[in-house]
Amino acid sequence: MTYLQAVVIALVQGVTELFPVSSLGHSVLIPAWIGGSWQTLVTQSSEQSSESSFYLAYIVALHCATALALMWFFRADWVRIIRGFFRSLPATVRLSLGHRRLRLSVADKDERLAWMIIFATIPVGLTGALLEHTFRTLFAKPGAAAVLLFINGLILLGAEALRRSALRRKQAGTAAAGREDLAFAPAAAQRTAAAAPGYPGSPSDGHPGAPGVRQPASHRRSVGGREVTDIDAAEQSDARLARLSYADGIWIGATQILALLAGISRSGVTMAGGLWRGLDHEDAARFAFLLATPVILAAGVLKVPSLLGPAGAHIHGQVVVGVIVCGIAAYLSVRFLVRWFQTRTLTPFAIYCLAFGALSIIRFL
Repeated sequence: MTYLQAVVIALVQGVTELFPVSSLGHSVLIPAWIGGSWQTLVTQSSEQSSESSFYLAYIVALHCATALALMWFFRADWVRIIRGFFRSLPATVRLSLGHRRLRLSVADKDERLAWMIIFATIPVGLTGALLEHTFRTLFAKPGAAAVLLFINGLILLGAEALRRSALRRKQAGTAAAGREDLAFAPAAAQRTAAAAPGYPGSPSDGHPGAPGVRQPASHRRSVGGREVTDIDAAEQSDARLARLSYADGIWIGATQILALLAGISRSGVTMAGGLWRGLDHEDAARFAFLLATPVILAAGVLKVPSLLGPAGAHIHGQVVVGVIVCGIAAYLSVRFLVRWFQTRTLTPFAIYCLAFGALSIIRFL
């Protein structure tokens, strides 16, 4: 692998891992389109033994770089969530032992979100451990990746169609209810506000001295390149995510299983699952990034030993350069996407996947 190849693949990985367009699919299709010596990389990606594939060893290193970029960008959020887990764990253990079955002790949004991320990660973790090798050897080929990338575009379009349909039904129901209850609207609004679900320590908890009461913006600093308003918006998003049922969280997390197929995007299908379960684009994107972090990191760390074996023997320099390039690209990508999904949709990415997938189908099938 040349340094040029290492830089190009690192850029592709850093961007496409977080954009809903499939990093694994692009790591197969881009070298196949270029051809020549790049074609070797495609052959390497579907080798039976991952321990002997220098390309897979390199992709493993890039996965670690992407996960670290995500952790750095969301580090303030992860500190809250991890603290929430360790606050909840002792009480959960005592409660579960007392009832002789799992019973969660959850007091705030961070504790609930921590458990939700754990439960939502289990399906893809187990499936990846059992079937990753099979999926890679069968589907990490240009023709298959092209078809799956096209399907990824259809999934994104389908998610947007379901979201629009749900919004229309909700708006129609709201309008009908508003006409019927117009005379009682003020009292109903007060009761709804009083009964709205919340968690202690959330930004909506306005009790004096509560942990969730935010300091004035002028007294707070940005974190990781994120503005104070973005950090506050993230906490508000977590409060909304914490209102999901655990079953919904598990269903959304399970959609990541499809991303084991080259051409299906992890962030894309997870966002589609979130939209399907009623989240808006901003919350669905945030949940997708939070769910992706432990999965990507675990997939990389578990296979890091391959870099120390024969597969990584002659690419140590390329790995160092690639990790730096990929990490920067991933960090800039997540910054862009967090802002994008505050006001925009998956549709442009769906169109891209359909177009590139169709062209690749024509080229490789």
